[in-house]
Amino acid sequence: SKKIKCDLEPSEGSVCTRCARKSLRCVVNKNLQTLLEEGTEWQSSMEQSSKCLKLAVSRILSTLELPPLESFMGISADSRASVSFSGPDADATPRSQNAALTMAMTRENSREPESNDSLPSAPMGTLFEVTKLRNLRSNPQRRTQNPRPSVLQNDFISKGRIAEADADELFGIFNRSLNHYLWGGVALVHDSLRSVRESSSLLLAAILTVTALHIPGKEESFDLCYAEFTSLVSESMLDRYHSLDGIRALCIGAFWLSDLSWKLSGHAVRIATELNLHQSYARVMRGSLEHFEASRLWYFLYVCDHHFSIAYGRPPVIHEDAAITNHDQFLQLPGISQADLRLHSQVAVFIILTRVYNFFGPDVEHSLSESDVVHLQQFNKDLDSWRIAWEPQLAPNTFIATYPSKGVALHHNFAKLQLNSLSLRGISEAAASSMTAERRDSANTAISAAIMILTMVLDEADIRNSVVGVPIYLHTMITYSAIFLLKAQQKCSHFQLATDSILIRNLVTRTIELLNGAKAGKRHLSCHIASGLKETLERFTAFPVSGQQDTRSVQASYPVPSHFGLPSTHSGYDMNPQHDTFGLYDGSFPPYDEQSFPFGFFDVLSTVHFDFGLHNQ
Repeated sequence: SKKIKCDLEPSEGSVCTRCARKSLRCVVNKNLQTLLEEGTEWQSSMEQSSKCLKLAVSRILSTLELPPLESFMGISADSRASVSFSGPDADATPRSQNAALTMAMTRENSREPESNDSLPSAPMGTLFEVTKLRNLRSNPQRRTQNPRPSVLQNDFISKGRIAEADADELFGIFNRSLNHYLWGGVALVHDSLRSVRESSSLLLAAILTVTALHIPGKEESFDLCYAEFTSLVSESMLDRYHSLDGIRALCIGAFWLSDLSWKLSGHAVRIATELNLHQSYARVMRGSLEHFEASRLWYFLYVCDHHFSIAYGRPPVIHEDAAITNHDQFLQLPGISQADLRLHSQVAVFIILTRVYNFFGPDVEHSLSESDVVHLQQFNKDLDSWRIAWEPQLAPNTFIATYPSKGVALHHNFAKLQLNSLSLRGISEAAASSMTAERRDSANTAISAAIMILTMVLDEADIRNSVVGVPIYLHTMITYSAIFLLKAQQKCSHFQLATDSILIRNLVTRTIELLNGAKAGKRHLSCHIASGLKETLERFTAFPVSGQQDTRSVQASYPVPSHFGLPSTHSGYDMNPQHDTFGLYDGSFPPYDEQSFPFGFFDVLSTVHFDFGLHNQ
C-alpha cells in the first residue's frame, strides 16, 4: 500500500481532511524545528529530574554517614551492572560490591561537644579530634539508634529466598531449645521472628543457620541460610557501624558452626571493643544501668572466646581484667536471673582454666617437673570449690530440664581431664620406672574424669538428650575424652595407670552408637564424630571381644529432644552382633576431619615420646 504523510494546515486541527474522510490515523510530518523544540523541552525536564535525584541521594548519603556521591564515580559500569537486581537470585552476589571501592575521606557533619577539662583517653582519639575523619573511628552511638525501616524489607525472607513460614518454624525451635543451651537465653533478647528481622539481618541469618543445622531434612534451608550468613559476616568485616545484636549473631554462629567458630569469636570480640563493651562493667557498677545489657554481653563474649581458645590451644583474646575477676559483683545487681548465674558459672571455670594455661604454658612437648605436678593439686582444689559453689545455684530449666546443674558436673569433669592430663605431657618411656605417686595420681584422675564424662553422656538422660543441641565445645570434649582413653590405654600401659581396656572399648562403642543415632542434619558433627571414633577404635584396639565386655547396645535411638517440637520416626537399631565391625557404617559418611577438633594445648598424648604399637592389652 502507498504511504502518505499528512501535512496539517493550522485550520485543520489535529486531523487532516483526507484522513477524516477515510477514517484513517493521521501521520503528521513534523518539521525539523518542531523536533528540536520538543527535544529541548525533554532535555530540560530530564536535567531537572536528575538534579532533584542527585540532591535526594546526597541527603540520604549524608544522613546515613556514607561517602559522598562523587566517590561512587570510580566504580566502573561493569561493577554497577553486576549489583543490579534482576530477580530473586540477584542478591546472590556479595553485597560488598555495593560499597564504594575508594577510600572515603569524609568529615563529621557537625562538631561534637568538646570537653576541655579532660585529657584524651587514647592516641587515636586525638587524631580524630584534629582531622574529624569518620574512617578513623567506629560509631558506638549507632548501636542505640532504632533500626532503619529498610532492614525488614531487604532481608532474604522478603526476597523470597526462604519462606517466612519456614523461617518462623526455625526461629521457634531456636527460641525454645538451642537458645537455652546458651545459658538460658542470654544470646537472644527478641521474642518473635519479626522483632529479629527488624533489628538485625545478621542475627536472623545466624539463628536460622544454626537451627537448620540441627534439624533432619533441612539441609537445603541450611545451605541457603549459611550462604546468607557468611555473606553478611564478610560484609561486616569492613562495616563501621555495628550493633549488640550483630555481636550476638557472631557468637551464635561461633558456638555451633565448627568451620567458622574461631574466626567468628575473634571478629565478635573486635567489634565489641569498638563499641566499648569492655568498659560497660565499670559504668554499670557506677550506677549507669543502661550499660547492663552491654556488660552481660561482654561476659557472654568472654565465655565464647575461651570456649575456642582453650579447645584450640591458643591464648585467649579477652584477658582477666577487673570486669572478669570481679564478675561476682555483677551478680549483685538488680535484674539478675538464672541465665546470668549459668553464664557466670562458665566465666568462673574459664578463669581457672586460663590460669592453668598461663601457668603451665602452651608448649605441648614440655613435660611438667615434679614441682609443677604439685601445683596440679591446687588447681584441682579450685575446680572442686567451683563445682561446690555453682552446682546448687542452678535450677532446672523449663525447656532443658536439669541440664544446667548437671552441666556443672559435666564441665567439672571436662576441666579435671584438661588439667590432670598435663601430668602426661611430653613424658617419655624412660620415665615409666621413675614416675612419682603424685604424677600417677594426677594421670589416673584424668582417666577417671574422661570415664565419668562418657558415662554421664550415656547414662544421664538430660545430658544424653542434649547431644543434639549443645554448642560444639561439648562435642569437642566428648571426643577428646574418648580419644584420650584410647591413647592412654595403648600408649601408657608401662606406667601402670588405671586403664581398663574392656571398659574403655565399651564406653567408646556406646558413645559411637549414641552419636550415630542422634537425629540431626547431615552436616551436624554427631555423625562425623561417630565415624571418626569408629575408625580410631578399630586402629587402637586389637583384642578379642567375645566374652570380655558388656555388649549391651543402645536399644532405642536418641531422637531430637522433645523440646525441638519435631516428631520422632526413628525405630532404633542394634549393633552388629559380631562386634568386630559396625553395621551402621556403610561408607556414606564423609571421612572424619581431625581439624574440626584440634585439641591443641590439651592433646597431651600426641607428643608422648614412645610407641607401643597396637597390641593386645
